[in-house]
Amino acid sequence: MPTETFEFQVEARQLLQLMIHSVYSNKDVFLRELVSNASDALDKLRLDALRDDSLDVDTSDLHIEIELDPDARTLTVRDNGIGMSYDEVGNLIGTIANSGTAAFLKELKEAQDAAGAEGLIGQFGVGFYSGFMVADEMTLVTRRAGEAAGTRWSSRGEGTYTLERVDDAPQGTAVTLHLKPADAENQLHDYTSTWKIKEIVKRYSDFITWPIRLVPQPGGDGEDTPEPETLNSMKALWARSRDEVSDDEYHELYKHVSHDWRDPLETIRLQAEGTFEYQALLFLPAHAPHDLFTRDFRRGLQLYVKRVLIMDDCEALLPPYLRFVKGVVDAQDLSLNVSREILQQDRHIRMIQRRLTKKVLSSVKEMKANDPDKYTAFWREFGAVLKEGLFGDPDNRDALLAVASFASTHSEDEATTLQQYVERMKDGQNDIYYMTGESRQSLENSPHMEAFRARGVEVLLLTDPVDEVWVDAVGEFEGKALRSVAKGEIDLDVQGDEKAEAEREKQSEAYAGLLGWLKEQLAEDVKDVRLSTRLTVSPACVVSDAHDLTPALENMYRAMGQEVPTTKRILELNAAHPLVESLNQAYQEREDRTELVETAELLHGLAVLAEGGQPKEPARFVKLVAERLERGLH
Repeated sequence: MPTETFEFQVEARQLLQLMIHSVYSNKDVFLRELVSNASDALDKLRLDALRDDSLDVDTSDLHIEIELDPDARTLTVRDNGIGMSYDEVGNLIGTIANSGTAAFLKELKEAQDAAGAEGLIGQFGVGFYSGFMVADEMTLVTRRAGEAAGTRWSSRGEGTYTLERVDDAPQGTAVTLHLKPADAENQLHDYTSTWKIKEIVKRYSDFITWPIRLVPQPGGDGEDTPEPETLNSMKALWARSRDEVSDDEYHELYKHVSHDWRDPLETIRLQAEGTFEYQALLFLPAHAPHDLFTRDFRRGLQLYVKRVLIMDDCEALLPPYLRFVKGVVDAQDLSLNVSREILQQDRHIRMIQRRLTKKVLSSVKEMKANDPDKYTAFWREFGAVLKEGLFGDPDNRDALLAVASFASTHSEDEATTLQQYVERMKDGQNDIYYMTGESRQSLENSPHMEAFRARGVEVLLLTDPVDEVWVDAVGEFEGKALRSVAKGEIDLDVQGDEKAEAEREKQSEAYAGLLGWLKEQLAEDVKDVRLSTRLTVSPACVVSDAHDLTPALENMYRAMGQEVPTTKRILELNAAHPLVESLNQAYQEREDRTELVETAELLHGLAVLAEGGQPKEPARFVKLVAERLERGLH
């Protein structure tokens, strides 16, 4: 049968040029695509041979060969798999010329940005044509298993391709790339270089089931030709049983995927079977990377499909708060784009994410129950990032609360869970009290803690920036409200105590004039002035209203570029403190209250300093303090 020449349509030519010049950012992946196609052909032959006893094929040495010819500048990828018939070559390799191309290009032109364009490209499975990124011409010779004649396909990617029948083709498929000159534009590597081919195969195809062999060049002057060298390990650790793999092998894989020189803290295996099958091998690092909280942190798992690496950092497989988890997921069937680099958002991806998330959290829970020391080390490194899930992943909030632990006033050495806190709550206590700040020491020394310390009421000490956010999102635990000791009004022992209530009413009457006057004098800085039930030692403190943002949260939002108005806070006075008693007496006795204005300003500044803030005008505050100290020395 003579050679036939077929012409690509205009739209197909445009799409082919787009494939050659635009889709792949890394040209090395052409070899990954060809090896992957060869692996699929071997899988299909093995399956057909099992299903059809009449298929006369030899499956004893199924393999992939890569042959280099530096002199001719050719690279050939050959397999002895299922092969293709003449019609299949026209239909499968000619997919690019399908009638839907025109509509595809129309949508592509209407895409608003590059990401949209890549998403559309992802609907078109033409990875075979990635060879034109590095080749001027591609030739394919194939023969389907069980057929006598083969087929040769050839194209320079310029608008036409040829098809012809051949009689001497071996079973399987051989794709030969006539490589562009080594110094051609965008040709960054010489793909006839043995070391380069080894590097690509090791990176992308190491876990392919079938051996990938590099065929050596024949020796000259009667020298013996070396044996082919197998380039891939074919060791998919995640597909082997636990008994077949040593901890050292797991640790080596972790170091390979994470670039961490230390062993992982925990190894997690998962195998999903049924209508959608995949295996996962995940690792919890022993130490948090230094850039864990930066925008440039590269997160995600390595994604394989049938042991072919598709993506190094697949973010879609785990939520952001598990970004420290490293590992591998190997799926049997996924919707991929043309370059295998961007997954389409389908239900399989969402299914994997849900399952992996639950598996990681359940593993942490088991660690917490069975190995407290290991859990403590894990939470110290990753607790802050894990708590992001408390407001970002409501579906797994209960699981996260079950593994979360927090410092508290109950113990200096041991953290507590919310469940343990609830079990220790005093009779009549309805709320879980907490305080946020920069350090445990600053929180314990805060005036807001005085009444709680005096009455032995436990307070959670939350020192991570994320704590400012999740407590509001969670709101309550087992019906007990999460309540900040630095917000709203706090009554620890007045309700139900008639004597205490009577004393409180008496104090309110005695200080009513001073409180109203201070509110007027400090109107620019505070929204209210009132007597405090949380102070036992300090003269004053500032608190936020029950539903207002805290200063730390305001600063956090501003750091993220959001405009947040400054919220006035409430000044609380300790009626039992000598300074406040003297101030009230002076207010009642003196008609000229000029000096008292400065005292009020100083009192407010001291309260702001006590919680780690700074006065509105630090220089003026220092001046007033210095003047008062000077007067006290005379």
